[in-house]
Amino acid sequence: MYYKERYYSWLDSELVDDKAKEELRNLEDEKEIEDRFYKDLEFGTGGLRGVIGMGTNRMNIYTVGKATQGLGEYLLNKYNQEVSVAIAYDSRIMSKEFAEAAACNLCANNIKVYLFEDLRPTPMLSYTVRHLKCKAGIVITASHNPKQYNGYKVYGEDGGQVTDKSAKEILSYIKNILDFSEIKTMNIEEAKESGLLNIIGEEIDKAYIEKVKDLTIRKDLVNNRAEDLKIIYTPIHGTGNMPIRRVLKELGYKNLSIVKEQEQPDGTFPTADYPNPEEPKVFNIALDMAKEIQPDIIFGTDPDCDRIGIVVKDSSGEYRVLTGNQTGALLTHYILSSLKELNQLPESGVVVKTIVTSEIAADISREYGVELIDVLTGFKYIGEKIKEFEEDNRKYLFGFEESYGYLAGDFVRDKDAVIAATLICEMTLYYKNKGMSLYEALMGLYEKYGFYKEKLFSLELKGKEGQEKIEKALEFLRHSMSHTIGGVKIVKKADYKLSIEKDLVDIKESKIDLPKSNVLKFTLEDNSWFVIRPSGTEPKMKIYLSVIGENLENAENKMKSFEQDVKNIIDKACNC
Repeated sequence: MYYKERYYSWLDSELVDDKAKEELRNLEDEKEIEDRFYKDLEFGTGGLRGVIGMGTNRMNIYTVGKATQGLGEYLLNKYNQEVSVAIAYDSRIMSKEFAEAAACNLCANNIKVYLFEDLRPTPMLSYTVRHLKCKAGIVITASHNPKQYNGYKVYGEDGGQVTDKSAKEILSYIKNILDFSEIKTMNIEEAKESGLLNIIGEEIDKAYIEKVKDLTIRKDLVNNRAEDLKIIYTPIHGTGNMPIRRVLKELGYKNLSIVKEQEQPDGTFPTADYPNPEEPKVFNIALDMAKEIQPDIIFGTDPDCDRIGIVVKDSSGEYRVLTGNQTGALLTHYILSSLKELNQLPESGVVVKTIVTSEIAADISREYGVELIDVLTGFKYIGEKIKEFEEDNRKYLFGFEESYGYLAGDFVRDKDAVIAATLICEMTLYYKNKGMSLYEALMGLYEKYGFYKEKLFSLELKGKEGQEKIEKALEFLRHSMSHTIGGVKIVKKADYKLSIEKDLVDIKESKIDLPKSNVLKFTLEDNSWFVIRPSGTEPKMKIYLSVIGENLENAENKMKSFEQDVKNIIDKACNC
């Protein structure tokens, strides 16, 4: 009953406000009380993310305060010189309040803070950390999660999300804070008067937008033909509206229509229960507009504008939401082929993707003589590679993950939907100028490299029991997996927790040179594969699938069969 002790300690604390206590007293479901207090909200490699509410396992000013106090103490102990932190926030419920609470906490610890005047995209925070030479950054966001969630992402001085080693060190400081009395704070007016709190805005915006514009590859094409492109864009009630409209306008894309019903920032996401551009439903209003406008491209960005989804018209005239893998493949090919055509493709160029992302990127990179590197799931690992490349004189060209995250350039160290939007518009304009749609370009890639099809499904397993079931399922698959799936041999098993890849044909093992993670990947004889891992941000187990077909129909049929076979295996693992 340890959770009950924690519950009553909050009710008895003089440092917990009356409104918070009232929320807790009104809880009638014992399971709800347990879920709120059975553990601390986990500080993972990206920071915190959880449902907004009172309790140790929720996002609130107390859990934010504890995390920030720990972060502040870590920074003060790590750096001898003056420490500064940049803070940004999105349109979610309580984002501004959490951002200001974090700023006031850091100022009370004598740390200089640069706080944005209003909401900004996550990638702009990444840029700002480097631009202002800060030692860390914080973004208050839960990315594309439903409205009841919020989060707290921490960035290092390189502008990338903190990775495993730094996160563990920060967590050790957070765990040492045992009482709310150890959390320092001051009010926001005191913070401003102290000179420690600095409000930032237009100067950063301008510098960032100029950097994004510089990433244009075919500058003459964009300068001369940008106004030919018809675009519909939806910010899905998030932070992308200002920067994306601004950069496209300055590049000359005049024919841009905004989905008015989704234009204004709103943390309740009234038109989208799940504000995720991976979800086709978020484009319903845009698709109604498309009947009249007939755009060349439709795209939408998630609340913190680090992910982007695009919609294109297929050969039958139907609009399709492309997958993250499809958009990533198109961008990889466009960037590499354009650089080669313009004699700008460096010999030491590198493309980076995650282990759950389509292998078509490897085929494309190989054709252009470009190295491709796989990293663990999470864009933080792509950002980490950019830093490595600076030290060994390799040139980062492009990175992407299947979950709609893309990045070109090295001035941002996280996925960036503002950058992606400008490159997607340029790419669409290029193919339009050749008399092709983006869908036709995608079909051309499939004809050349094979008809790749990928899919993701998730199992939601909430609470303590759910976490235990996920752990048991992974252990079953790790040690008791069959040798075939649907009659096809498994030829490789990669265990990222044990850092071992087993070749089951030649019976040999090799070391996986990546951080340890509780992830398994099984590759079959026909080059299909599946990956299973626990979500780092939600109470879910995620399963990624990939097959290669001879044509679209064949790939679709193979995926249906493969998905059912894998689901049967996962069901057995969950009930072992």
